[in-house]
Amino acid sequence: MEAARITTLLICFKPFCWKKQRLTGNEDAVDATQHEWTLEDGVAPERLDRVLARLQGDLSRSRLQALIREGQVTVDGATVLDSNRKVAGGVRIGLTVPPPVPAEPAGEAMALSIVYEDDDVIVIDKPPGLVVHPAAGHDSGTLVNALIAHCGESLSGIGGVKRPGIVHRLDKDTSGLLVVAKNDVAHQALSAQFADHGRTGPLERAYLAIVWGVPERRRGTVEAALARSTHNREKIVVVGEERGRYAITHYELLESLSPAQPLASLVRCELETGRTHQIRVHMAHLGHPLLGDATYGSGFKTKANRLSERSREALMALGRQALHATILGFEHPRSGEFLRFESPLPADLAALLEALRAEI
Repeated sequence: MEAARITTLLICFKPFCWKKQRLTGNEDAVDATQHEWTLEDGVAPERLDRVLARLQGDLSRSRLQALIREGQVTVDGATVLDSNRKVAGGVRIGLTVPPPVPAEPAGEAMALSIVYEDDDVIVIDKPPGLVVHPAAGHDSGTLVNALIAHCGESLSGIGGVKRPGIVHRLDKDTSGLLVVAKNDVAHQALSAQFADHGRTGPLERAYLAIVWGVPERRRGTVEAALARSTHNREKIVVVGEERGRYAITHYELLESLSPAQPLASLVRCELETGRTHQIRVHMAHLGHPLLGDATYGSGFKTKANRLSERSREALMALGRQALHATILGFEHPRSGEFLRFESPLPADLAALLEALRAEI
């Protein structure tokens, strides 16, 4: 291996003067990147992590705090492990950024329905049955595995791990639109939009659901705190606000199906918060669980006996909750352009909807 080469760039500007070094071995190696800055005299004391966040803007503050804890930051040549340490003018700050470690999930070549892609984001139309992120019982065959294979070296080291930035998720058996960040800048910007849930920002998300019965009000809001069940950790339940997470779902009745009898309806749902299973739990709480939802609609199984043979067959073929993420709109994290995508109902839900429309 040839001797390591040092490329030094010295740039001075107010209020900071900084020097950046990149150490590399051979052409194929990917080694740590070293940065060094000298704060200009007169700069007021401030927390180390905040100063670093301004100096190294392509890393999140949480990532910088982790690097400090790992001993990757020095002040005047001495290692500092405390993010709260105050630094002021005249001090020299050093930062070593290790290369992203390989992701724990391995890349797996899988067919993806890609609606949109650029250097920052990728929008996927997720099919039912696809788990978003590896977890217990699903350590392979997930969307993350597919994205690692698809994106390859375009993925940055989000959180120190080379993997896509999952900023929101869909349940395994929920189909529809999902956006993934391809770098740390996009990850931070999209995370902020999803944290706001469109209350003050541009984010737009809408779902189509086929539910049992017909809501009395054409439009309404379900406002009920949610928490994991203490009896069944797989389920989310409505609880009091003192122990649950605040959750709001807005719904609109689009169509009353089976007009001769109020068996089911097509509903559009919009989230003002993003909790696990939120739409499924809130619609069940309203008395209108989703068709096909074995977890939250088990008490409505006998209603299927009132359906026509065609509708029963379509419901059995569905084999999942009747929920689809149909609209996704967000502000592009780099250009600021508003992007909006719409996904029609997939074939299994469309077949169920048409069968229910034909009920007499």
